[in-house]
Amino acid sequence: MRYQHVCLEAFVAHPPTEIVTSEEIEARLKPVYERLSLPEGRLELMTGIRERRFYPPGTLPGKISVETVKLALQQSGLDPAECRALIHGSVCRDQMEPATAAGVHSGAGLPQDSFVFDVSNACLGLLNGALIIADLIELGRIRAGIVVGTEVGRPLVEATVDKLVQDPAVTRKSIKMDFASLTIGSGSAAIVLCHESISKTGNRLLGGACLADTTFANLCEGGVDSTSTGDSRPLMNTDSEALLHAGVSLAAKTWEQTKQELGWTNEDVTRTFTHQVGKAHRTLLLEQLGLSPALDFPTVEYMGNTGAAALPTAAALGISEGFAGPGDRIALLGIGSGLNSVMLGVDWKTTLK
Repeated sequence: MRYQHVCLEAFVAHPPTEIVTSEEIEARLKPVYERLSLPEGRLELMTGIRERRFYPPGTLPGKISVETVKLALQQSGLDPAECRALIHGSVCRDQMEPATAAGVHSGAGLPQDSFVFDVSNACLGLLNGALIIADLIELGRIRAGIVVGTEVGRPLVEATVDKLVQDPAVTRKSIKMDFASLTIGSGSAAIVLCHESISKTGNRLLGGACLADTTFANLCEGGVDSTSTGDSRPLMNTDSEALLHAGVSLAAKTWEQTKQELGWTNEDVTRTFTHQVGKAHRTLLLEQLGLSPALDFPTVEYMGNTGAAALPTAAALGISEGFAGPGDRIALLGIGSGLNSVMLGVDWKTTLK
């Protein structure tokens, strides 16, 4: 997978302001911790996540995504009339129908002659959406587009806490399947892409590789089962340890294929942005890929796992803080349950102010 004419114009993050610490979550789980003799601080110790952020209760992802798209247009300096693709790529959506992208497209005031739809693929939705837009640009269908997504993690975390507190049958073994749900945070991010002829940056999306190993599709499953519980909030079951090792194994294969596609070696990479799951995932991932942790910009400690928004949020914050900039060769290392992996190379030239 190679691109000749696509520029990655901007990463934009629009995080919430409310902070919820792991200590606060454990305080709500105190009855469970005491009954199972679990030590306080376990959540942060195992994941490295000291806090995450939430939007106010009842927040719809589309409302935040409209704001994020407007920020993205402002930062990129693109004429909204040029932006003829709007993809909404997060797990969270406003409703089943119509596409959340429809309301976001209308709220952002984008042109009528546009591609407008949702893409949902666990933690890879935004990267998948970016590839669709890149293909449209490369084919000459459009000159610019935006993929955006907003993950609203509060309902999942609060539903998981309530489930554990109310379930007298929970054990030290069974709680492991719910543990990953307690790491979730909220966040919103966008990626702006355009044709080289209208780019203000010259930041080249070079290409990359995609791989899948769907034999592990059952390692992380989530949804709403209101028929049996009467609760419309989502829940997840995650075999975190098996998912960690299967995911990193797939990531290593994807990285080798990406390097072959781009003609890169590890020494060519000057910065990386990864999907933010937890400290164990980040450590093992970079170790298996043979990349130094010093090249990577972690956000999971204070953002939690923000799903499909995690990687572009890390990129947006890292670039805005000067961690990555002109002259860097950036590797975007994406992975999501399913299992799927997308890894891309970017030749970064200019950061817009």
